Amino acid sequence: MKVFLLFGLVAVALADRAHFEGEKVFRLKPVLDEHVTVIKELAKRIKVDFWRPDRSDLVSVNADVDIRVPAIYLDMVYTLLQQHDIQHEVLIEDLQAAVDAQADNKLSFRSHSYTKYNNWPMIESWMASIASSNPSMVSKQVIGNTYEGRPMPILKLGKKSGSTKPAIFMDCGIHAREWISPAFCQWFVKEALSTYGSDSQMTSLLNEMDVFVLPVFNIDGYDYTHNHNRMWRKTRSRVSGSCYGVDPNRNFDAGWCSVGASRNPCDDTYCGTAPESEIEVKHVADFIRKNRSIIKGYLTIHSYGQLLLFPYSYTYKLAADHSELMKVAQGASAALRSLYGTRYTSGRGITTIYAAAGGSDDWAYDLGVKYSYTFELRDKDTYGFLLPESQIKPTCEETMLAVKYIAAYVQKNLY
Repeated sequence: MKVFLLFGLVAVALADRAHFEGEKVFRLKPVLDEHVTVIKELAKRIKVDFWRPDRSDLVSVNADVDIRVPAIYLDMVYTLLQQHDIQHEVLIEDLQAAVDAQADNKLSFRSHSYTKYNNWPMIESWMASIASSNPSMVSKQVIGNTYEGRPMPILKLGKKSGSTKPAIFMDCGIHAREWISPAFCQWFVKEALSTYGSDSQMTSLLNEMDVFVLPVFNIDGYDYTHNHNRMWRKTRSRVSGSCYGVDPNRNFDAGWCSVGASRNPCDDTYCGTAPESEIEVKHVADFIRKNRSIIKGYLTIHSYGQLLLFPYSYTYKLAADHSELMKVAQGASAALRSLYGTRYTSGRGITTIYAAAGGSDDWAYDLGVKYSYTFELRDKDTYGFLLPESQIKPTCEETMLAVKYIAAYVQKNLY
């Protein structure tokens, strides 16, 4: 009887999951104003998922555009591209095949692994285990609950001390579909603990500083990508009619909703009803504000594009510390490149990727956290959000070098 019940639950889960058979991801190369106009008009006519940039109004001449196109619109899109002579290539031939090939953990009963895309229950269990088995180096606290009621646990890494230490805050998984991001936060914790005592830089860092790690920021959304819709980006709050979710990285109080964000609740870049309207954003902002006196660095991990960004994204005004932030970003990118030759582009968000208000890095910088950076991890030209599990290890290994570079710089420039 239990076996039949299990099969029934599996069948229901499969039926409830979004499928992407025949969908393709295109890279368009607009080189004329006419091309930009055509792409923007296309977005008005059909539902297109913009991967990069993440909004149609950010399309510009000589900047590649990655879009996901439903199978029913493929003929129309091909015709439009040919009629207007818009250069293009197909990045992903069949999206469902790419989703299936990315990970092997769907409905399987396996244990946590640092080289797999773990679902939220696995990550939650891993966090409890890592904290209980490393009491002198790790503590766990819950900073609040998500919209759907899930606890938001955060890990504090660092040699226990009788006094308060300066800290770095790092979060992963703000955007639900960027699975390589939470994978990196887990990898960072593993590496920090396993190399403490043998790696002089990590040992010094954890002796003198603490690192707050939020492995999954948007827990509800992340869980939704594992069980219902792999391409989901936002939170899961009920916002308007049949539309769900807010883009948490447009919901911070940094030029909120002024540029690169939408006031349409159905859009992927919906900014919410007000800054910090999303409970998850409020919890994180409250935690950072509460610990503002000790937090000296802020790192937020995203994908994709191989970029290392710093403020600002909501204004063309240079950050007061622009030159220093650029110097550190370029040094970190060089450290990353030294392992596998992966090239990252460094720069302020608004000119390096696109304009976007309400981002967490800009907010943290304006709050006074000087060393505030956004990573856009692998890759750049092939997989987009569907980076295969075989690339988790090399991606995390090289990213560790960049994070350690920034952390060492922060540590040397605390006062």
